Amino acid sequence: MFNSKSTSASTSTSNDIYSKITEQIIAKIQAGAGEFEMPWHKTKTGTLITPINAVTGNNYKGVNIVSLWASAMSANYSSGVWATYKQWSDLGAQVRKGEKASLIVFYKSLKIVGKHNDSDEGEQQEPSSNSKQMLYARTSFVFNSDQVDGYKPPPEPTFNLEQPIENAEKFFGYLGATIEHGGNKACYFPGFDKIQMPKFEAFNDSNSYYAILAHEVTHWTGHASRCNRDLSGRFKTRSYAAEELIAELGAAFLCSLLGLSNEPRQDHAAYIASWLELLKDDNRAIFTAASKAQQAIDWLQAKQPQIQLLSA
Repeated sequence: MFNSKSTSASTSTSNDIYSKITEQIIAKIQAGAGEFEMPWHKTKTGTLITPINAVTGNNYKGVNIVSLWASAMSANYSSGVWATYKQWSDLGAQVRKGEKASLIVFYKSLKIVGKHNDSDEGEQQEPSSNSKQMLYARTSFVFNSDQVDGYKPPPEPTFNLEQPIENAEKFFGYLGATIEHGGNKACYFPGFDKIQMPKFEAFNDSNSYYAILAHEVTHWTGHASRCNRDLSGRFKTRSYAAEELIAELGAAFLCSLLGLSNEPRQDHAAYIASWLELLKDDNRAIFTAASKAQQAIDWLQAKQPQIQLLSA
């Protein structure tokens, strides 16, 4: 039977989780705003790598990527490998005394009967006769491999300087998106379903071209024929800011998979204030944005033949 007390407790716990992760990301955005450096940009040690679990080898997804990037940036970790205390112990490694854990979120299902409220936070509910399975947030705590002793990481994939660019050329080429070149601004035109990019030679290098193209391609996935991303119901007057945040996260996720540097952009200064306002007023906004960005990247990857990705 549906237990209102347990559901109330679950909701309270979930809200606390949303707040903790959102506050962490807000703090990093504010810290980097002066130099337009967000938690999803290139670190001082090099290209951001999609965080992976040391035991399963699986990539973390959605908001957990952003949360772990923020933690790594704060502590200046050089590794993208994470695991829980028990997982490190099972691997024969030991978390050093005094090391601080980083927060991630996962979802548990709860069967409810009767009336319910649908969620639009990427917590999908599936019907089962007269009941539904509602997903609610739970926390887990992980440590970076830089925080443990006795762990020998597997050899990292080797890439020559040209390989990320070659992969990017193939990746975007396979999509079949309409991309026109000219002018001095990169943008996506939903009405014409086309991407406009400055000419290739207008960019400092190939990496810069493809990093910005990743942003516009994420916008492109929102079309009704692809991910059908309509944010007007969820974010109302802030849907434009939310869409830009989704494109920013999507570009970062994609750059990390392709081995591209995703560097700060001064032209995004105008968005930073709106992102901060959005996240401060809505502690689930970053979860929704990250979920939508992950959906976009999953869609893009599903369209690819076999391409070597940096963290896959």
